[in-house]
Amino acid sequence: MGLSPQITNLIIILGMMQVSKKINFDDPNVLNLCRAFYITSNLIILSIYIYIKLVVDKKKDMTTLKYVEPAPMGSSEEGKLVTTTVHAYDVGQLKSAMRSQGMGILMMAVMHLYMKYTNPLVIQSIIPLKGALESNLIKIHIWGQPAVGDLKRPFKAAAGLMSGLQGGAAQADKKAVETAERAGRGGVKEE
Repeated sequence: MGLSPQITNLIIILGMMQVSKKINFDDPNVLNLCRAFYITSNLIILSIYIYIKLVVDKKKDMTTLKYVEPAPMGSSEEGKLVTTTVHAYDVGQLKSAMRSQGMGILMMAVMHLYMKYTNPLVIQSIIPLKGALESNLIKIHIWGQPAVGDLKRPFKAAAGLMSGLQGGAAQADKKAVETAERAGRGGVKEE
């Protein structure tokens, strides 16, 4: 059994922090090289996501997918039943990943251009690329792993530091779906 992604991320971050201390960011050539590395990393991630979108659209898996979406944190209401297709679910997950990557780029732009931080350029060139290559959609559509176990849709939320505070994972088991259907919570098919 390998190390969890969170542990490997921590190892990479700690290692790259040590490496970035030794990089001479005062040299404009070195700084521009780090910027180019960061931009190239993000272009690779974007091209991976575009390729995944093409593969998902080509497969166009219209298998119906029903699951109960957890209620928002702090809410007393129960989860909402979601009826969608595998294609629509994958496209939604891909849009979410692209939006997350865009927010990361914006935060890095503010930190680097406005606050003049340079060390995160190195770390943020590696961690998002690693995360993209380890994502469930990549595992299914590029690496060809079957959509069973942890890769079964709806995907389980990645365990993190704040996962205990969130509403929990979406429930796709038959009992939870039937309970939500009987309660009349949602169920409108998203197109």
